[in-house]
Amino acid sequence: MLTFLIWLLLFIVCWPLALLALVVYPVVWVLMLPFRLLGIAVSGVFGLLTAIITLPARLLRAV
Repeated sequence: MLTFLIWLLLFIVCWPLALLALVVYPVVWVLMLPFRLLGIAVSGVFGLLTAIITLPARLLRAV
């Protein structure tokens, strides 16, 4: 809701810039999507490595 209100304020102050932002935002979102997916994959790999490294300690603690 706050983003919409800020966009309305921008539309009132400078409508060409607001319309440009409205058109450019989906393009930027699509261009950044592969980087988000890469970030999710890297986070998953780090989680897997952490689980593998801490597995012996967790097994010893359970005994």
